Amino acid sequence: MEHLPEIGLAFGAFALGMFSPGPNILSVVGTSMAVSRKAGIALALGISAGSFLWASMTAVGLTALIAAYASVLTAIKIVGGVYLLWLAFKAFHSAASTKPIVDPAGLEARSLHTYFLRGLTVQLTNPKAALTWIAIMSLGLAHSAPSTTALVIVVGTTILSVGGHTAYAVAFSTKRVVTAYVRARRWIDAGLGVFFTFAGIKLLTSRA
Repeated sequence: MEHLPEIGLAFGAFALGMFSPGPNILSVVGTSMAVSRKAGIALALGISAGSFLWASMTAVGLTALIAAYASVLTAIKIVGGVYLLWLAFKAFHSAASTKPIVDPAGLEARSLHTYFLRGLTVQLTNPKAALTWIAIMSLGLAHSAPSTTALVIVVGTTILSVGGHTAYAVAFSTKRVVTAYVRARRWIDAGLGVFFTFAGIKLLTSRA
């Protein structure tokens, strides 16, 4: 119970991060729009599998470092906080841009297994994934947090990833949702910018 606020903030950062179009989201959206709903879902599940692997590796690594060197937490928090502020800048920049969120041209129909592997590859080879997970885990892990806290974050974010990415695949296979999202995209990005600014400042100024 003591660490619920930090866990909630980590979940919030992860969930809201899925509203910000990156390589994984754009892949799901483009595939669902240009190929099919099933292909988009297969890709989404592959991305979620990759997300689980990143979360697990980051949780194990950070927990071991914090247990061995308490001072490392400060450096980790600085890295995570700066990265969250960078995400805030990107979100504000996207809000000011009129560029379309995705260009689905050129996507080809392939087997569902291929799309799953493509999603897994997109997530595991995304150079920003490591920094993203450092930021998320830094929000949720304090020096006094037990190892079960990391487990809760890994399981919770995996569930959010499966649900969120699958929802993208289902939603963006319909023209109505695509149209609505395009209209609201800039406001959504502006809101994300505010949240990431808050989370970044909180992480940089926290003591525990």
